[in-house]
Amino acid sequence: MAGLYIHIPFCKKACHYCDFHFTQSVEQMDEMVDAICQELEMQSEFLERETIHTVYFGGGTPSLLNENQLRRLMRTIRFEYYLSSNPEITLEANPDDLNPETLDLFFKNDINRLSIGTQTFHDPHLKWMNRAHTAQEATDCFFQARQAGFENISLDLIYALPSDSHELWQADLLKIIRMRPEHISSYCLTIEPKTAFGNWVSKGKMTDVDEEYAAQQFEILLETMEKHGYEQYEISNFSQPGYHSQHNSNYWKQEKYLGVGPAAHSFDGTHKRANVSSNAKYMRSIKKDLVPYEIMELTEEDRVNEYLLTSLRTKWGCDLELLRSNYEVDLLQMHEVYLTKLLDQGMILIEDDFITLTNSGKLLADKIASDLFIPNQV
Repeated sequence: MAGLYIHIPFCKKACHYCDFHFTQSVEQMDEMVDAICQELEMQSEFLERETIHTVYFGGGTPSLLNENQLRRLMRTIRFEYYLSSNPEITLEANPDDLNPETLDLFFKNDINRLSIGTQTFHDPHLKWMNRAHTAQEATDCFFQARQAGFENISLDLIYALPSDSHELWQADLLKIIRMRPEHISSYCLTIEPKTAFGNWVSKGKMTDVDEEYAAQQFEILLETMEKHGYEQYEISNFSQPGYHSQHNSNYWKQEKYLGVGPAAHSFDGTHKRANVSSNAKYMRSIKKDLVPYEIMELTEEDRVNEYLLTSLRTKWGCDLELLRSNYEVDLLQMHEVYLTKLLDQGMILIEDDFITLTNSGKLLADKIASDLFIPNQV
């Protein structure tokens, strides 16, 4: 199922934990939308006219788009691409951008799934992270979205925020469960070097996330989601039945996708490429009818290792037969001792030629995957 990703690189404020590409120069938005529409036209053959099943507006903050900008983007997409009869069209939004008017605008312009960056319902933590919204705004916009007609809403939560106990995390989970969104994405606070938090840690103004504390909160998350009927279909993603994020699932299943806009990535099934992470360079290049991207050459070993990294994070797991037939890699034979050790430790399950992680294994997902990587041939 081919997908289309649109990167809207604008934010009103810089969250202290974020290292995504964006700018606060929102006066450039019209010019950027023109460039993105032009790239959409230029890239229309990238997916070889395959039917597009998912469209995802990410960022940055796509909820900053006004009516004219969103209409131009959707009109270009519908004219240049073959959309399925019922595509999943997601728009990431911040609570402070959402009100009955903007929600009505999004709904009337074919957005049928909202991903709202709530992060926490604790005002002091929101202020500490430099978020622009309040806990009350996060709550209000959710119910306003319901009134506008949205029946597929995802809410984001961040765990391992600093606290002397788990009470605030448990309160966030209780709040979100009562709201009952179709989908919940929950990520551990991560301190990236080129962020305000990263700078504070390097200067000793704050401490990095405690791994044991984070692991405990992850376990509380798993218990709560399972108790209330949310399926963990990827380590950080939970949904009610039938509400997996189709777009993100395509990434994890290594389906084709086209990324448009500065810093957007694309994958044609064999090669990856990344657009330049500069708004100015991106718009200058597009005006010259050139898409400014860099091809990321993937060796066969790279593709195997990326499959291991992504598949082990999902409920579907790693398909051992796929590795044997597509890459001539017999993982059971190559890592027999290590896999036996993981089985004995209760970290993995091997059933029907698939490897999946147990709850204990999910705590070490990236390490397990990297331990299974195959070396590049020189």
